Amino acid sequence: QLQLVESGGGSVQPGGSLRLSCAASGRTIGGYTLDWYRQAPDKQRELVATITGAGTTIYATSVEGRFTISRDNMRNTGFLQMDSLRPDDTARYYCVIRQSVQVKGQWVDFWGPGTLVTVSS
Repeated sequence: QLQLVESGGGSVQPGGSLRLSCAASGRTIGGYTLDWYRQAPDKQRELVATITGAGTTIYATSVEGRFTISRDNMRNTGFLQMDSLRPDDTARYYCVIRQSVQVKGQWVDFWGPGTLVTVSS
C-alpha cells in the first residue's frame, strides 16, 4: 500500500530556502508523475511543480526560477527545493503521485498529509 510522508517544512525568513522531501513506501514511484501542491489559508489549492516519470519538469509562474522539483528514484523520494522564499509562499505543501491508486476501479491521485511552510520576518 502506497504511503507518502512529506518533510522539510518549517519557518524561514523572506529570502531563505527550504528543501521539502516526499518519501514514498509500499510502491515504487519512479514511473509516475509527481506533483507538489500548496494551499494557504483561505486560498485555492495551487499546483506548484510537476515532474514526470521521464524527468520533464513544469512550474507555476509564481515559483518559476525560485523552486526546483527533482526526484531520486533509487531512494523512492521526490524533492522540492525552494529558494528566495516570500511571505506569499506560506502554505501547506503536499506531495501527490498521479493516478497511482485504484478506488472503485478508477486510478486516482494519492496525496501525502502535507508539510507546513511559513515565511515570515
